[in-house]
Amino acid sequence: MKYFFLLIAVAVVAFSCNDIDQSKTASATTATGTAKEDATSLTTIQWIDSVKNFGKINEGQQLAVSYRFRNTGDKPLIIRSVQPGCGCTVADPPKEPIAPGAEGVINATFNSSGRVGANHKEIFVDANTAGTEKHTLKFDVEVIKKAE
Repeated sequence: MKYFFLLIAVAVVAFSCNDIDQSKTASATTATGTAKEDATSLTTIQWIDSVKNFGKINEGQQLAVSYRFRNTGDKPLIIRSVQPGCGCTVADPPKEPIAPGAEGVINATFNSSGRVGANHKEIFVDANTAGTEKHTLKFDVEVIKKAE
């Protein structure tokens, strides 16, 4: 019987960090609110680094991830929300709007505990950008099991 509960626990942990449908997730980390701006307040964004590969890290390590971007439009860039794809990653959006021509950064931390093997993670960003307001940041990392 205890093996049955152990199997259930392992299944819950294994599926808890898979990509989640954004429409069903809990509230996102919000920088300045969630109201949609009209077209006159939209700007453009250039991701300086939206995809990263960190190679191998040891299990238990906290991996710091930073994504840089530039406001290439003529209106302030507002990062409305940043939503990691799972609970093993925590993201922190800029607190203030990014002025036209200025750069900003989205910082995240990946907790590798219990994540042995290849990890492909996504962070979903909602901003007042023309074309699309939804952006996806990605990173890959292989977590190596601790020697016991």
